Amino acid sequence: MWKQVSSLLWRAPVPGLSPAVTVRSTSHGPSCSVSGREWVRPSGFDTGLKTFNSLSKQKEPLILTREGVATWYSCGPTVYDHAHLGHASSYVRFDILQRILSRLFGITVIHAMVITDIDDKIIRRSWEENVSPAAVSTVYEDEFKRDMLSLKVVPPAVYLRVTENVHHIVAFIEKIIRNGHAYATKEGDVYFDIQSIGGRYGRFVGAVDPQGEPGSSNKRDPRDFALWKPWKPREPYWESPWGRGRPGWHIECSTIASSMFGGQLDVHSGGIDLAFPHHENEIAQSEAYHQCGQWANYFLHSGHLHLKGSPEKMSKSLKNYISIKDFLRSYSANEFRMFCLLSKYRSAIDYSDSSVLEARSTLDTISTFCHDAQAYMKGQLQCSHVQEDLLWSRLAETKSTVMSTLADDFDTPRAISALMNLVYHGNCQLQPVSTPAGAARSPAVFGAMVTYVRDVLDVFGIDLHTKEAEVLSSRGSLQPVVEQLTQFRSKVREFALARRDGSSTGSPSRAGLHPDRLPLLKACDALREDLAPLGVLIKDRGATSTWEIKMSARGQGPEDKGEETSS
Repeated sequence: MWKQVSSLLWRAPVPGLSPAVTVRSTSHGPSCSVSGREWVRPSGFDTGLKTFNSLSKQKEPLILTREGVATWYSCGPTVYDHAHLGHASSYVRFDILQRILSRLFGITVIHAMVITDIDDKIIRRSWEENVSPAAVSTVYEDEFKRDMLSLKVVPPAVYLRVTENVHHIVAFIEKIIRNGHAYATKEGDVYFDIQSIGGRYGRFVGAVDPQGEPGSSNKRDPRDFALWKPWKPREPYWESPWGRGRPGWHIECSTIASSMFGGQLDVHSGGIDLAFPHHENEIAQSEAYHQCGQWANYFLHSGHLHLKGSPEKMSKSLKNYISIKDFLRSYSANEFRMFCLLSKYRSAIDYSDSSVLEARSTLDTISTFCHDAQAYMKGQLQCSHVQEDLLWSRLAETKSTVMSTLADDFDTPRAISALMNLVYHGNCQLQPVSTPAGAARSPAVFGAMVTYVRDVLDVFGIDLHTKEAEVLSSRGSLQPVVEQLTQFRSKVREFALARRDGSSTGSPSRAGLHPDRLPLLKACDALREDLAPLGVLIKDRGATSTWEIKMSARGQGPEDKGEETSS
């Protein structure tokens, strides 16, 4: 009896109430509340975080259905071509958000992603290449997954393909029809009936009448969109109650997300270009199926990636894209992640070489600080008195700032700014001197700072812990060779720097040195300069020296700004 009343409440207008007024169900079951277009704050477990919710168009407290668990659905790729940086920016940004939730705030993220492996574009590509649609989708699905792994994107708990879920889609459509929100035409199309949900349509476009999708002239409303398309010659098909055909675009996500998470979803993510009509239609279908007023509690949308100077987003259709493979020939995954971190996930970003070089420079600054701090901890870098209390205080402030900024709509630019401020204060204390003058050492605070910086970057998917292992695995026996070379050079420098009066200040000043030993000192300097272009950087710190190996962006040779080992 209650199901019948609930269905009537959901479909019928409420007398005396504007569409924005919320009517709440008294059901205690898993289905969501009855509402109009206004977002309803869910009941559940408050995480203490806030996030911008496209449903309410403002920041809202992030409240989860289950304590410590976030159900998360995202629209995956349509696999008919190479993935590009526009795709990568969205997937990497949401990967960063999920890492923040799980690794900083202890929330288990259960992430499901659909792979659209049947679609008009896939069919056209199969005709062009004279192969089956399955052959096209398999090639580009595998390539997409490899690209994501190369960018260090954590795979979802499960990838779900449309073609493996058509039977679920057919059953999903049948129930929407039974609930009075879809209809079949004599041509074999099935359309969602926009008029059946009244003013509930338009969460992402406002109270406007958007232009509908093309289709049968037998549509009841131009805005009605396809749930099922009839078979055409040369196209793949599946059997259904309405004849042979295949699913429409939007229905796949509603069906697959519901088969995974049921009638209540915490978070749905995707690029801002998917908000309308795709996500709008997902909401209409899902709430019609589940007979509820709020199927997904939070919609998170990432901003577009533009080529700098172009108002248009990067896309395959516009032929203005850079493939992920091409990008990784010149830059590293760490650099792309830092590029993404330097802007808010929901902001549009301009891509250019200079913007990626800014990210590289940021990583260089962090790597140099970690290297210098390690040299100080090893006793290889002599400094004047370190203001230890100041650094402990800066470290505590940074920890607090990073947590608060990330809890405020995942504000990664402010978190990186706080991290770089900590690095700046650390660098201010790591000024080398010729003689320590008996100053007390403070290695512990630098150990704490380096550990924290590495840990935060690890949360973001930038792993500084494995750099030495990567260098060793890619460069073989280079490290011990450089170590022996540097030790030999240091002994020669020590001999060349010995003063005629017998003192040993460790100063490289030429005054007071043995004139006949100056060529040795020049030869040491020349060796240091000659090794630098080869990726071996030797730094003379008074009378002592440290070294580091820089590798290529792909980790296959010298000069990488983000992959290093040092001593």
